Amino acid sequence: MGYAQRKVVTTAAKLAHVSSQHLKALPPKHTLVQGSGRPANAALAVFDAQSWASSQPPPRSTLAAFAHRIGLANVVPSTEVIEQACTHPSFAQLFTRQHPDQPLPTTNASLATLGNSLLGLFATEYVNSSYPHLPTRVMKAAVSAHVGPTTCANLAREIGVTPILRWQRTPSSVAHAAVLHADALASVPRALTALVYQYRSLRSARRFVEKFFFSRQVDLRGMIKFRDPKQTLLETVAKYGRERPISRLLKETGRYSNSPVFVVGIFSGADQLGEGFGSSLKMAEYRAAEDSLLRLYLTRQPPHLVQLPTSTFADVKGSLFDAVEGPEGAYAPMSMGDSEVLYGSAGRAGIRVPGARSTAAGDDLEDYL
Repeated sequence: MGYAQRKVVTTAAKLAHVSSQHLKALPPKHTLVQGSGRPANAALAVFDAQSWASSQPPPRSTLAAFAHRIGLANVVPSTEVIEQACTHPSFAQLFTRQHPDQPLPTTNASLATLGNSLLGLFATEYVNSSYPHLPTRVMKAAVSAHVGPTTCANLAREIGVTPILRWQRTPSSVAHAAVLHADALASVPRALTALVYQYRSLRSARRFVEKFFFSRQVDLRGMIKFRDPKQTLLETVAKYGRERPISRLLKETGRYSNSPVFVVGIFSGADQLGEGFGSSLKMAEYRAAEDSLLRLYLTRQPPHLVQLPTSTFADVKGSLFDAVEGPEGAYAPMSMGDSEVLYGSAGRAGIRVPGARSTAAGDDLEDYL
């Protein structure tokens, strides 16, 4: 097989989802004819198969199969809605160039905006209710890890959005940022979330997000970093009114060898807060303080005790603002505790502000260090 034959085969494989049965001639005449007033020495028009195929709507059978695959076949009224959810706003420019005499297709701009707000709402209340002691910056990072652009783009690839996505790569300008393939893919899960909310209810949209987004495992431990975990632990313990933390050597081996190992535990009274190991006492103490803070911040609420604020809304169909009032769900809010320790939060001052219940705010740090 020569180069020309291989080129035809690879191009046909990429464009296999585009049907040409509705065309009287291929390539279409409007893609080649430039007009009767074209100069005789002008270059001949060349049919761009890739651009033409990208401007064609996906087959209805493909859209129906996609809706059944993600469980929205009984939610959306027709495949046109799925086609709108898979049409990025950047596609309008390509469609106008290929079909100048046809009206512009409906894009997912408004759906993606609504879905992005819903995803942020569901993720924020889920992370905040599941991990009540999580620092603010870590909570923002956790929300982005659950429903951020990268997660949405990866989810779109997994559920098979790539063959039916309609978009065009756009360079960056003064008014708009560049549109990449990942950006177009990320808009589809957001638009699908908005469709579930519009045609079902807020509770159904939350179940859709829990199924596709919150079922993923996110490593929160790697998101928490401490500049000085010993000082942070000291102020955290003082904020809760507990006894001053004390480091104790639990185990050791090979102290006078080339590879010693020390195991240090940190205690507040009779309670062990954390444990760490290292090749030196300072390293073991550092890791023990870090482990103590991680045990506090990563304390997770049992799943059967997690209650979300959006569960109070009535389970009515359509928008909450247009629906008739219905029965509200039961909700028992969790008790609010002290906020996280903020010392040197602006990065310019070393001011330490412990909580109101602190009983050791004026103690010297030398006792612990």
